[in-house]
Amino acid sequence: MSLPFESTRCRLGLLIAGLVMLLSGCERPPMESVQHGYRGTGMVQVYNPRALELQVQANEIPPGMPPMDASGPKASQLYKNVKVLGDLSGAQFTRIMTSMTTWVAPQEGCLYCHNPANFADDSKYTKVVARRMLQMTQHINSDWKQHVAETGVTCYTCHRGQPVPSAIWFKSNPQPYGSNFMGDKAGQNHPAPSVALSSLPNDPFTPFLLEANNIRVNGPTALPSGNRQSIKQAEWTYGLMTHMSSALGVNCTYCHNSRSFQTWEGNPPQRLTAWFGIRMARDLNTQYMEPLTDNFPAHRKGETGDVAKLNCATCHQGAYKPLYGAPMLKDYPELAGPGMSTMKLAKQ
Repeated sequence: MSLPFESTRCRLGLLIAGLVMLLSGCERPPMESVQHGYRGTGMVQVYNPRALELQVQANEIPPGMPPMDASGPKASQLYKNVKVLGDLSGAQFTRIMTSMTTWVAPQEGCLYCHNPANFADDSKYTKVVARRMLQMTQHINSDWKQHVAETGVTCYTCHRGQPVPSAIWFKSNPQPYGSNFMGDKAGQNHPAPSVALSSLPNDPFTPFLLEANNIRVNGPTALPSGNRQSIKQAEWTYGLMTHMSSALGVNCTYCHNSRSFQTWEGNPPQRLTAWFGIRMARDLNTQYMEPLTDNFPAHRKGETGDVAKLNCATCHQGAYKPLYGAPMLKDYPELAGPGMSTMKLAKQ
């Protein structure tokens, strides 16, 4: 007589388990939405206040060091082998080095990059890389204002107290299981955080943030002349867009006009900023990261032997603006590069 009851309980258990699996990808209410377009057009941003609170905490900036006297002997006169920032005073140079230690290697300290027996020695690859990263930071702040504006970036923007930024990427292996009848799957149906665990190609970065493939997939007219992009090509684009949405913690309409994703008319200004951001990432990967390949040891390289590269998440880390727009650069004008003056930054 207990069989029907046991059977019902079993079915109920399976139903509950199914519901749990179905809802596991959902976020429990309440959610919050912010309108930033015309009413009725779907131009809203939806936020989880619990997740947002954690994001704000993760994007707090460390306390800055007080500025140092610019007078006195230059760093290039006081120390050997100073190839970047040599025009700073000895006090300013020491302040930047101390800050970098806090931003990048708080546990290891100066010895993460320097040989303790000879600080001028370049035998550690980390020192060679750090020097180039200083140059890259100055390049961003002086030549990519279309994306970073006057807020700029510092080492902390990406590193957040870690020797290696938490959000980096390597080229994916096109044949992870060797040559077989399945051919090149292009990373499809292999869920990865890079594309929010979707079935889209899991390396949307190589085509667009390293190579300069066409991102646009919507043509201005009907086929055959208006759009020559295949469905497979479109999936790479959607993968990049999914990454950008996740990296910035925003919806698609943060950048796009909900009435027509293809047109530039009626778009939020963030779309142009994002356009420059894609090209900035590509520039940094090709001009700064890839040339360092021979400097990195094997254990710091990816499966295909390439070096770590940056994408939108490297700086943004879930925030619509890195560090929610905290202007750290104004306290470290030495990293501004030739395009920004100390006086201009001090007024921000």
